[in-house]
Amino acid sequence: MSSPSPASSEIHAVVQRYADAWAANDLKAIFDCYHDEVVFHYFGQSPLAGTHRGKAACLAVLKQVKEKTNRRLAAIRDVLAGERFGLIVAIEQFEHEGRAFELERLLRYAVKDGKLSECWVYDEDQRQVDEVLGLVTSQKSSSGSPT
Repeated sequence: MSSPSPASSEIHAVVQRYADAWAANDLKAIFDCYHDEVVFHYFGQSPLAGTHRGKAACLAVLKQVKEKTNRRLAAIRDVLAGERFGLIVAIEQFEHEGRAFELERLLRYAVKDGKLSECWVYDEDQRQVDEVLGLVTSQKSSSGSPT
């Protein structure tokens, strides 16, 4: 087995730092891991689906997800890195209509300047996530605060 390349080692270090901050629920450290020009990509049909650009917009969408789901990290299964991307395999707990459920989420990250610069969120059960986030589709934001 060959040793990791400098690119994959850097990506792994950045994503691991974020995973450690997330596991510790250290909000300041979590926010510090995001590049000022970070971009989030949420899939599905919910009002939060789409592309969110800039740290303020991404933090706003994270706040909306937390408000709608009472989202919390249950476990980080893996932190992986390659030449171009890092990946966190996480188990999160969401609450909806008085019941909690867990789902696996894959969070793929690009890294720039030692920070997370882009994130794609892949959910194990997109239909269930759309239901919890409110299926009504609205105009999606591409900059500024998400709708």
